[in-house]
Amino acid sequence: MATESVLHPSLIVPVGHVEPVPRRIRGMVDGRVVFDTRRALYVWEWRAYPQFSIPVADLVEGVLHDDGHTGQRGAGPARRHTLRVGQETRAGAAWVWGEGAPQSLHGTARFEWEALDAWFEEDEPVYVHPRSPYSRVDALPSSSSVRVESDGVVLADAPHCVKLFETGLPTRYYLDRTHIDWSRLRHSDTVTRCPYKGTTSAYWSFDSDTAAHEDIAWSYDFPTIHANRIAGLTAFYNEHVDLYVDGVLLSSLADSTGATD
Repeated sequence: MATESVLHPSLIVPVGHVEPVPRRIRGMVDGRVVFDTRRALYVWEWRAYPQFSIPVADLVEGVLHDDGHTGQRGAGPARRHTLRVGQETRAGAAWVWGEGAPQSLHGTARFEWEALDAWFEEDEPVYVHPRSPYSRVDALPSSSSVRVESDGVVLADAPHCVKLFETGLPTRYYLDRTHIDWSRLRHSDTVTRCPYKGTTSAYWSFDSDTAAHEDIAWSYDFPTIHANRIAGLTAFYNEHVDLYVDGVLLSSLADSTGATD
């Protein structure tokens, strides 16, 4: 099986970076507004994507209660708080930044994503985490042929594809379902969500003579408008199969460019 190789641009935003959010951000619990702000900040606690930090002054009064615990977060120290909204109590839901965190974060709170029932950017729901202003997702039709193998078994052989380019992640190759050997694949109940692409419709696994390869392919039947060209197509994890693009094994192509893992 091919090893994962780097054939895509790296993430460039450092941990601790803070930027203003030029969008109205709202959070809700049990149908009630917890905050409604046009002064949110992006804060990168890790490089892959940011979180929202919300001015405490823009929270509904009295919803945060200090737990008396200070912890080290990705951007510095913060004090943990419980969120109480009506009859709902969400322990450890928010972290209010303290001394040692970037100055611009002082007086703001970073919420655990799952502590809220719903997040909105303007009037659009946001899932999983905020979309990074430094990331792009482009789905482009391509005449590149794609062959997918696992343990020597051909799982797909497509004369064309849609390439999905997502900052910081490997290119994904979405294939028409007519070019996939479904007799080799086993349906899975796995569901994942992506703030850029939406909610998956299905996953599939492959059982070879020697091993079970779980959740190696997936589809989005109803992706977000940003990735509508992948609707109804299926992609395989480059990292878990041998993937040939225009007849060249993907890992060999990476080696030829001098890229490293």
